[in-house]
Amino acid sequence: MKDWKEIKNIVLASLKERIAATKRGGWIRAGIWGTLYVIFIFWVAWGDWASLGWLLLLPVIIDAFTTKYIKWTWWHKYKETRPWLFRILSWVDAIVFALVAVYFINLYIFQNYQIPSSSLEKSLLVGDFLYVDKMGYGPRVPMTPLSMPLVQHTMPSWLGGGQSYFYHPHWNYKRLKGWTHPQKGDIVVFNFPAGDTVIAGIENPDYYTLKYMAEKYGYHALSARFGIPVKQKDFQHLKVRPVDRRENYVKRCVGEPGDSLKIIENVIWTMSDSAWVPEPEREGVQYNYFVFTDGTPLSAKYLDKLEISLDDRQRGPNGSYHFPLTKEMKAQMEKNSHITAIEVERDAEGEVYPLGHNDWTRDDYGPIYIPKKGDKILITEENYWIYRRIADAYEFKPMKIGEEYTFEMDYYWMMGDNRHKSADSRYWGFVPEDHIVGRPIFIWLSIDKDKGRIRWNRIGKRVTNC
Repeated sequence: MKDWKEIKNIVLASLKERIAATKRGGWIRAGIWGTLYVIFIFWVAWGDWASLGWLLLLPVIIDAFTTKYIKWTWWHKYKETRPWLFRILSWVDAIVFALVAVYFINLYIFQNYQIPSSSLEKSLLVGDFLYVDKMGYGPRVPMTPLSMPLVQHTMPSWLGGGQSYFYHPHWNYKRLKGWTHPQKGDIVVFNFPAGDTVIAGIENPDYYTLKYMAEKYGYHALSARFGIPVKQKDFQHLKVRPVDRRENYVKRCVGEPGDSLKIIENVIWTMSDSAWVPEPEREGVQYNYFVFTDGTPLSAKYLDKLEISLDDRQRGPNGSYHFPLTKEMKAQMEKNSHITAIEVERDAEGEVYPLGHNDWTRDDYGPIYIPKKGDKILITEENYWIYRRIADAYEFKPMKIGEEYTFEMDYYWMMGDNRHKSADSRYWGFVPEDHIVGRPIFIWLSIDKDKGRIRWNRIGKRVTNC
């Protein structure tokens, strides 16, 4: 039996032979990829030195281009003797390679996103599939790098369900340099800020809204009064999700870092040169209206022509209809001789961010200042609750009334174009820069669920034109 010295000599001799046999091109490729890998690891590990353990994979990268001790294609030896095994393992190799490629493309270049709700109608429709660019705002380094490709936070049921990622290793927020940043008017995909804590099986309303409603009205009221199937015991089964594993939302940016914003009777106003200026309303913005008729019912064909979806066709009080309408749709309805009145829906109860600490409403909100990185703001009794969540949930720093607070990130204000049917910043506050995922570029597929067919006229439409 060979002793360890003899084994060491054999290994060293083999290593020398392999090094001598490696061509110059192999060393060049190993040097390039190895250097890039070391730079990347030091960049993501800065301030989290435990992540330097990833450098242990460096010899594997070098070996792949040079000495090739690891036989990545070991099954090739069975090509002649066991062709069936060779074919199976070749398929496995192709699938693994595809998953790895998709993983990195999905993380750093682009991803697919499907519009699940009507919050951006008529700009984006339910059933639109978007190409979301991650390069424009700068690709974000994953905070939970070990995860299942193409899965946000929960495995599909046919794979057993459960969590689709590992908490560790966990990397701090970093973003590669992009060529722009979210600007007013942009449609942006981001991780849901209030999605850090969720009740098992319930994504909407968010946990903080449910908790507030339960404490104000009682737990029994969540189901009886609001129709939300939540019980008190459900609040004991909570899940905490890291930033990049929270639900993806898509809204329009209406406020950039450093902006002051308020809403008066549904009109957004921003501060410009120390004066409040109303923002021009975009084409496609819509609000909920009560539509009254002389008793003549509105036909399905008429509502189809107005492009009012089946989900939006609701009855209001006193035989009225309840629809979300754009300015153009409202103007068309006013020409209908059977329609006697059209009244905008008013928000009477409020219940907007910060919950329980203002008398604002969905339609009359603010004023509010949107912080930018480096801002130093004196925290007062009036603004404490507005900014407290930033300190507690996003920056993890103490905030005290009477002291200055320095913000470490840029923040944004996001709203849906379907203003009365959008859960947006009016309800859960600011969107931190580390939650930004990317920007939709174009629609690559659109399916009308009401009619069960493809909307061919929307395919290829640029989102920047929406």
